[in-house]
Amino acid sequence: MKLTCIQSELNTNLSLVNRAVPSRPTHPVLGNVLLEADTENQRVSLTAFDLSLGLQTSFNANVEADGAIAIPAKLFNDIVSRLPEGDITLEDSLSEAESDADTESLSITLTSTSGQYKMRGMNSEDFPELPQIEDGMVVKLPVEALIEGLRGSLFATSADETKQVLTGVHLMVQEDSLEFAATDGHRLAVVETLNAKPTSEESQEDEEDEEKPASEDTISSFELTVPARTLRELERMLGLSESSDTVALQFEVGQIIFQGGNHRLTSRTLEGQYPAYRQLIPGQFQRQVAIPRRQLLSAVERIAVLADQKNNIVKFDIDAQAQTIDLTVETQDVGSARESLSAQVTGESIEIAFNVKYLIDGLKALSTSDIQLQMNAANTPVILTPLGGLKMTYLIMPVQIRD
Repeated sequence: MKLTCIQSELNTNLSLVNRAVPSRPTHPVLGNVLLEADTENQRVSLTAFDLSLGLQTSFNANVEADGAIAIPAKLFNDIVSRLPEGDITLEDSLSEAESDADTESLSITLTSTSGQYKMRGMNSEDFPELPQIEDGMVVKLPVEALIEGLRGSLFATSADETKQVLTGVHLMVQEDSLEFAATDGHRLAVVETLNAKPTSEESQEDEEDEEKPASEDTISSFELTVPARTLRELERMLGLSESSDTVALQFEVGQIIFQGGNHRLTSRTLEGQYPAYRQLIPGQFQRQVAIPRRQLLSAVERIAVLADQKNNIVKFDIDAQAQTIDLTVETQDVGSARESLSAQVTGESIEIAFNVKYLIDGLKALSTSDIQLQMNAANTPVILTPLGGLKMTYLIMPVQIRD
């Protein structure tokens, strides 16, 4: 194998796949990145796989000889990231192992404008293949819709591994929409986006058969739960794409693949029944508050400095007559704080309290300039929604106020 590529491209792609390298690999080869060079297409591909999450990417290079080698991921990344900009030449070779003259080991030589580095590698045949899905359904999803959905839901997933299904985002794909839902048991985020376009290899062929009824080409909706870690890597991968691009989602029971441009992500899905979250959202509300989002977020972040000192609770005194919200924090032995904001209040006045962290997370996720808070009582779910723009629902449970 011999190839020449640009340092910045190798570094960018290596940094991306490196996130799928396990910190404590169960097998030595999993601590490596698989590098493959293809003379026919003049491309180089990089692959990392921890047996659950797999990342693969490819880029253009001047490939003089085909070949493949598994290279220690951390060492490879540390060297490449520190090299100066410019061309890098990679060439593998067989060399006698120092510990045993009767065996051979692979090595790769990296040459740049600053010098030369030689690293021991492993046989590419020892590297496990990424999962393939032969007959699963394929769905074309707009990059922009995926990014919006992930930004509005990922933050609400649980970090508690004992509630494994809650550590992921629940995706519901329908013919013309895509819904993301995440909850940790204390708050719930639901994002609905449009223009999902389900297709399958079989249905694409059927479209060419004019005698077949159109109804038989229709693909029913489906839902699955994807680990948050997988979707965070997908979010990074999407950051390298244009917002107008599409990503192909392919899945079967227990496995999902995202393919976008030169990048491929594979992952296991989460088992278990996801909560019936729609039942948690009230159908009507007795009180509504409209307020500029940034103004409320800034006030809550300021007052959170004191709230963080003890119980992370901020109290809202919503005054319908004065059309104001008073935010207060009282922390014994530390101090207290109060801020007053103008708001459009509909319904009766109410005192209600929130966990500061959950409130700030939601306000940051809502992307519009104005938002609406909807509620019924001080001990029932409160809904935050954007006024205009993305269709998002953020449910947060109030904290009981103790006198």
